[in-house]
Amino acid sequence: MSLQPPPPMPPRLPERHPWWGVRSAIPTGRAAVLVVLGLLLPLVGWAVLAASGVVEPVFMPTPQAVLVRLADWWEAGLLGDIGISTLRVVSGWALSALIALPLGVLIGSFRSMQALLEPLTDFIRYMPAVAFIPLVMVWVGIDEGAKVAIIFIGTFFQMVLMVAEDIRRVPQAQVEAAQTLGATRRELVEQVLIPSAKPALLDTLRVTMGWAWTYLVVAELVAASSGLGYAILKAQRFLQTDKIFAGILLIGLIGLVIDQGLRRLHRRAFPYLYVRA
Repeated sequence: MSLQPPPPMPPRLPERHPWWGVRSAIPTGRAAVLVVLGLLLPLVGWAVLAASGVVEPVFMPTPQAVLVRLADWWEAGLLGDIGISTLRVVSGWALSALIALPLGVLIGSFRSMQALLEPLTDFIRYMPAVAFIPLVMVWVGIDEGAKVAIIFIGTFFQMVLMVAEDIRRVPQAQVEAAQTLGATRRELVEQVLIPSAKPALLDTLRVTMGWAWTYLVVAELVAASSGLGYAILKAQRFLQTDKIFAGILLIGLIGLVIDQGLRRLHRRAFPYLYVRA
């Protein structure tokens, strides 16, 4: 009896990448083109609007004027302003994370802690951070601690609730399976809830870092003499719109770089979440 050769495999059709597929992958080249377009089109629109003369230059400076202002600012100590602002933001955000992570884990893990602390946290998070400036100046003073405290207040309460929600999203089936195997309360938290929630927790830290940057200008209202937010506020007094634009764009650029760094860290820490099926 002769063995029949296996039938030939049908030719593999080329993988399709529709433009409007829901959550479907797109080629790297197309993604790069779309990213460039998404960044360039607003800049082109800004340049066209500023050059058209429809808006006065004092209200809408041209991109060229902003670049000239950036060059002058660089010579006047821009790098120092970037450094001090970044230090303030990262310090306030890190202090928030240091306290919010364990507190959020407790609220998300134990219903008694949720009942005790979540309503109060929910109540305080609706209070505007700028309203705390007088109290911060009385309690902390007007040194660097005051700037860090404003950023802390602006991010801490939101971070606590987001961390608690990340812990609560861990499937109950995992908790019940660990309890069946005899896990203690501590083991449930340390070996089931936290490991399962780690990807979401890192995303929460990335999102709240963006919020920390949004409070920079508010924080530098407190007797600041340096920093990007201080420079923007000072430029407002002298109607230097080009410097205001430059400061805002710099804050956005620094935030984007940090955000992309945290995204890359997420991919390296949890590569299994990015494996295509």
